Amino acid sequence: MTPDLAQTLAVKALAWMVGEDDLREVFLGASGASESDLRAGVSDPVFLASLLDFICMDDAWVTRFCDDVGIANYMDPMMARQALPGGEQVNWT
Repeated sequence: MTPDLAQTLAVKALAWMVGEDDLREVFLGASGASESDLRAGVSDPVFLASLLDFICMDDAWVTRFCDDVGIANYMDPMMARQALPGGEQVNWT
């Protein structure tokens, strides 16, 4: 997963989230983001990464997102998250 593909997938996730009233409100409440932050976040890889972090917290949300937008591999959101800023694996040794 390249950073460009990851950002494209994350923008799809943002568009999907905007249409999911119940989940959007949970995200806004948990993150402290506003509706205007959602609009501005489309071009911010760090914001998009936080959105994918949120979606990846619950397998049901990942499945719902992937099924709704036609993503066959349920691992794609997590792989996209790892390709965005802050997603690198940390090696503590």
